[in-house]
Amino acid sequence: MRQFNTSSQDFILLGFSDWPLWNISSFSIPPCFFFLCHLSFLDLCYTTSIVPQLLVNLHGFDRTITKGGCVAQLFISLALGSTECVLLVVMAFACYAAVCRPFHYTTIMQPWLCLLLASISWFGGFVNSVAQRGLMMAMPLCGLCYLDHFFCEMPMPVFLKLACKDTKDTEAKMFVARVIIMVLPASLLLVSYVYLVQTVLNIKSAEGQRKAFETCGSHLMVVFLFYGSAIYTYLQPTHSYSTSHGKFAALFYTIITPMLNPFIYTLRNTDMKAALRKVIKRKRALGLRRQ
Repeated sequence: MRQFNTSSQDFILLGFSDWPLWNISSFSIPPCFFFLCHLSFLDLCYTTSIVPQLLVNLHGFDRTITKGGCVAQLFISLALGSTECVLLVVMAFACYAAVCRPFHYTTIMQPWLCLLLASISWFGGFVNSVAQRGLMMAMPLCGLCYLDHFFCEMPMPVFLKLACKDTKDTEAKMFVARVIIMVLPASLLLVSYVYLVQTVLNIKSAEGQRKAFETCGSHLMVVFLFYGSAIYTYLQPTHSYSTSHGKFAALFYTIITPMLNPFIYTLRNTDMKAALRKVIKRKRALGLRRQ
């Protein structure tokens, strides 16, 4: 056995040292946790790219941001938001395989496929960001650059109002890019959940139906919150766009949804549910005693 330099008060976790290959691959074998790790890291980066500047703006009177900082924030937030659009579809595919093809799940969701799907999500998100940022940077801006928003993103009216030229061509190209990165994934999600619902309804056992809905219910809630607010912001007609409503919707897919994701997915855990019920019962008991 390998010798370690430790004191008598230290502990050594051997883990799966008897199977070295398992140490390398075990992290990426469970598809659910593998994609959840990507989603958690994505949400962490997403909020980090937006919240600090928002807090600075709320704290002081100087609400300026340099052009370089604005472009960087725009690129990063758009890349991460686009990545999440694709990643949620990948997670829906994993749910579909778990519910509709349970006996072939481990065969379908192999580590190499999980890694490939995650890579496609990140690559697709950054390609979309590069394309849309290029369209925005090609527009000449006039006058003082007042952005009626809490961070630099690309809802059309906010940036297009600052342009010095006709923006119809740019607007059309941006719309096509958004359809590809949002409407197409949303359509795939809708189709996958139609099949999921059909499969769940065909399960004769009530317990089996409950477990199947629990498997995909949390993901469906995240999809509804994220896609609902994002589609409202990015795909509505320019002439009917409301700045105040747009900023409120942006709070959902930039801050509220990433903040709720850990709670939504954690509540799938049976032990966590049991612990939460105990806490609620204790609070009720203490409330009754005080009365």
